[in-house]
Amino acid sequence: MLFKKPLAARLAAACVFLSFVPPALAAKDVPWLYRNSDVPPDPDWSFGELDTGLRYAVRANGVPPGQVSIRIRVDAGSLYERTGEEGYAHLLEHLLFRQSKYLADGAAIATWQRLGASFGSDTNAETSTTHTVYKLDLPDATQASLDKSFMLLSGMIAAPTLSQANLAADVPIVLAEMRERGGAAKRVQEAMRQSFYEGQPLAERSPIGTVESLRAATPQSVRAFHSRWYRPRNIVVVAVGGDDPEALEALIRKWFAGWRVSGADTPAPSFGDPQRPAGADPANPVGSVKVMVEPDLPRGITYAVLRPWRQINDTIVYNQGLMIDALAQAILNRRLESRARAGASYLFAQAAQADVSRSVDATFVSVTPLTEDWQGAQRDVRAVIADALIHPPSNEEIEREAAELDVAFQVPVEQQRLLPGSKLADDLVNALDIREAVAAPEDVLRIYRSSMPLFTPDAVLRHTRQLFSGEVIRALYVTPKAGEASEEQLRAAMLATAQPDPEARPISAPIAFDQLPALGAPGRVAQFDQIGVLDIAQLELGNGVKAMLWPVKEEPGRVTVKVRFGNGYRGFTPDDAPYIALGRTALVGSGVATLGQDELDRIATGRKLGFEFEVEDAA
Repeated sequence: MLFKKPLAARLAAACVFLSFVPPALAAKDVPWLYRNSDVPPDPDWSFGELDTGLRYAVRANGVPPGQVSIRIRVDAGSLYERTGEEGYAHLLEHLLFRQSKYLADGAAIATWQRLGASFGSDTNAETSTTHTVYKLDLPDATQASLDKSFMLLSGMIAAPTLSQANLAADVPIVLAEMRERGGAAKRVQEAMRQSFYEGQPLAERSPIGTVESLRAATPQSVRAFHSRWYRPRNIVVVAVGGDDPEALEALIRKWFAGWRVSGADTPAPSFGDPQRPAGADPANPVGSVKVMVEPDLPRGITYAVLRPWRQINDTIVYNQGLMIDALAQAILNRRLESRARAGASYLFAQAAQADVSRSVDATFVSVTPLTEDWQGAQRDVRAVIADALIHPPSNEEIEREAAELDVAFQVPVEQQRLLPGSKLADDLVNALDIREAVAAPEDVLRIYRSSMPLFTPDAVLRHTRQLFSGEVIRALYVTPKAGEASEEQLRAAMLATAQPDPEARPISAPIAFDQLPALGAPGRVAQFDQIGVLDIAQLELGNGVKAMLWPVKEEPGRVTVKVRFGNGYRGFTPDDAPYIALGRTALVGSGVATLGQDELDRIATGRKLGFEFEVEDAA
């Protein structure tokens, strides 16, 4: 089930949700996305499957009016490339837009523009390690423009023109894209990928490919990759928009049902597993570490606890476990933030679980040291984590983070009618990529709230320990200063026994809004007028302050207040310029009256409450 935040629990807990599981269906009647799952199917989606194995999903949507969003997902990315094919998945993305069965050479831009879609914004594609997605957001869609669009897309997927001339045109474009992606941040990203996923295909297969393999590409070699993976069983077509999903389904069947391929389907390749180093301590299995010097980047330590990724059945019980994982991470990250505010040797630290490219189940820890004392920063962060691995959190901590998650799950329920079709289509594509389902916002919220009895201190402690257990731990330190650290020093720091920091556990005194100073007497309204646009009114107070009031129904129960004052950037002299960035960072963080940032965070718990400060051109 696709959640907005990272979310397995005991099997007995499944009984909590029996009332939410739909009546048993024959296997053939279960929508293909929900096979082997007890997550309630989202009734707004209609799912289908052609006899060739191609699958599709359609739904109505009116945001923005008249637009239909189409996504074609190919279950093949850079991890599906063989040696010598590096970059082919991404290269094909370019070639398919170059020329295909119904699209003449170089005619893509003009053709899509005639249909009302801008090339590059409304028409685009993306290639990752695990999939390639072709995207079309067709404004002012008509039956004729939709028919033409599905025709063009079907020809691109099934019958691209993979000629030597097209390769000669597109390979230089991809190589230029490779050069443009250079720089310090890219070097760090590549170093992290190669170091953290050592021994797995993910370490070797960047979507952009290599210069050597791209220059050596031939029509025959690229066609072999296309024939291997661009097959009906690897394709999902998603279409969202309008008020007639049956018409969208009919167009998918019209243009894709006739696509037949010869030969047997190729099984997906193995992505490997992270391996524990020989002789490593199972309790702290430190593997490879790396130190990089990048003068233009701030100091940063990242280490990863790596576990094998395994395909799961997306069940309610599984999602209960994800919810407890999310609580465990939120509690730990709040403790890390509090210790930073209290004077720890790091500016920022965070732990986050992620399933990466169906290759690893990882817990990443990121640390930004305050000074050159990176060892102290790393030690302080590990101390907070070590304490969380020994002592369960308090009920107050759990209730606080559970309330925050509850708010996060309420928002989609309230805003679902405002979601654009492109977002809904992308969410389904992302669920396919991680091999999970989607659920209606009401079902997600209902399941979450019924899970709350599972959110116990012992359960959170158990999941925290699981998050920091793995086959291997790998680390990367980036510093702007040469000679500041060596790989031997980084390894020693990671191997050192972490000493638990008991002060990381919060001690919270009661806090409430009434501890703030009183607001004072209300001001006098000197003038009040309707401006004649969107029910917006303008009032002026007796002290000269002016306000615009705009009642809206789209976000019930929510009030947004924006206060503009001063002269913005124009009010700063060159000598005052440093205070612009400091103000953005420190003004809100310094608190309000007697309440600091920690107290403000606690007051905001369970509320849709935000407080931001920004400097703009004129205010």
